[in-house]
Amino acid sequence: MAQEKRDYYEVLGVQKNASEDDIKKAYRKLAKQYHPDVNPGDKDAEQKFKEINEAYEVLSDPDKRSKYDQYGHDAFDPSAGAGAGFGGFGDFGFDISDLFSNFFGGGSSRRNGPIRGDDVNVRLTLSFEEAVFGVKKEINYNRVQKCSECGGTGAEKGTSPKTCPTCGGKGQVRVQTRTPLGVMQTTKTCDNCRGTGKIVEKPCAACRGNGYVRVSKKLEVNIPAGIDDGQTVALRGQGSDGRNGGGPGDLNIYVNVRPHPIFEREGNDIYCEVPITYAEATLGAEIEIPTLEGKEKYTVPEGTQTGTTFTLRQKGVKYVNSKGRGNLHFTVNVEVPKNLSAAQKELLKKFADSCGENNYSKKSKLFRKLFK
Repeated sequence: MAQEKRDYYEVLGVQKNASEDDIKKAYRKLAKQYHPDVNPGDKDAEQKFKEINEAYEVLSDPDKRSKYDQYGHDAFDPSAGAGAGFGGFGDFGFDISDLFSNFFGGGSSRRNGPIRGDDVNVRLTLSFEEAVFGVKKEINYNRVQKCSECGGTGAEKGTSPKTCPTCGGKGQVRVQTRTPLGVMQTTKTCDNCRGTGKIVEKPCAACRGNGYVRVSKKLEVNIPAGIDDGQTVALRGQGSDGRNGGGPGDLNIYVNVRPHPIFEREGNDIYCEVPITYAEATLGAEIEIPTLEGKEKYTVPEGTQTGTTFTLRQKGVKYVNSKGRGNLHFTVNVEVPKNLSAAQKELLKKFADSCGENNYSKKSKLFRKLFK
């Protein structure tokens, strides 16, 4: 028996009214905690990481989140029949488009005018490094395009659609409806041609008379350096083909970025923590700092306190389509030595005794404030 999925809000540890920012922060924190690079060989952590990514993919997308809030996990399970929740008015015996057409007239005539193709949306997950430095990715997606056999007419090769005899090519017919207010004359979509104004007598075998086919497409895409989690790359004209002379839609690539085990990113600045020894903090030292390009030397001054933050200018993430870069901020944490030998402890006691109170200004200030 398959394990029941946990609530996505519970997975990320956020409330149902959480903002996009709250969801993103929760995701980054958990993803960093359970990242496979941080937990090598830990199957439980790997499973939790997958669960966290699945929850974030839904809750970070406003449309998917709305559907999830309405239908839960069934919203994405075709076998659950949740799609009926989005169907609209079919159970009531009328077409909502006909209703508006009847009241306002002319609605279906737009079917004969140019119609822009649908946008195609895909989600792409990148590593932290791929987002920072840019990468080429092969995108696989489905789009609707004109049938190559009939050129989009829907008619068998060598033939062409005929003008609908019922509506005369208008796509609409006038009807009279008896109402409590009397007989009303309205327009409705022509049932014979379904509003197209054309009749295909010999349908194209390749597209079954539709004129359009769904195809799989591969496209190599340049993801620019500096792109961030939640941003979109739009490729104009790479979506589905339009109809009646309408232009094609776009391909929208929604980017998710996996967290890094060391760096955290905010905008184009990056942050990390660097441990230093007690001696390095006390005496000052040249230490190694991790950067996006590798290690770099940095001299911390004498008497550096734990929690002190330093900044390396222009060592952050590149701005998209710009030469500028953000900064790298690193916070030092003094690592207290453990498992000292007896001789080392004795030396440390002598050192502490020799310092006196004057070398610990924060400690002495605390008690001066308390007993003043």
